[in-house]
Amino acid sequence: MLALQVLYQMEHGGANAESALQSVAANFGAPGGALSYARELLKGIEANLPEIDRRLDQVSRRWRLERMSRVDRNILRLAGYEIIHRGRDIPPKVAISEGVELAKRFGGDDSPGFVNAVLDSLWASLDPGRESHVPAKDG
Repeated sequence: MLALQVLYQMEHGGANAESALQSVAANFGAPGGALSYARELLKGIEANLPEIDRRLDQVSRRWRLERMSRVDRNILRLAGYEIIHRGRDIPPKVAISEGVELAKRFGGDDSPGFVNAVLDSLWASLDPGRESHVPAKDG
């Protein structure tokens, strides 16, 4: 949740990962372990954002990133980073499940299904032997 708040802040305010993390942590508080893990995720996302966005654009059929809500877009970036770059440490099913839970909590009514579909398609695109089972939502 902390990483999602920071990603939103980065996009909204144009701050880099570290300054946005410090701002969110100062305003909302964060336990040391959560802060450390969020920092690790955010630095990875920041360093790989063009690739993450490109891959998400490729699998989100008829939905461009800029048309998505900020919340959905940043949930996809967070879980997408975990799937693309942390797949050995974090199983893709876990990253997808966490993304869907964030979408349930912070997104709109259609967000959980949309996030699930896009992340499932992303995972399928990275694992040629595995087919996506959920079509991405049109829009």
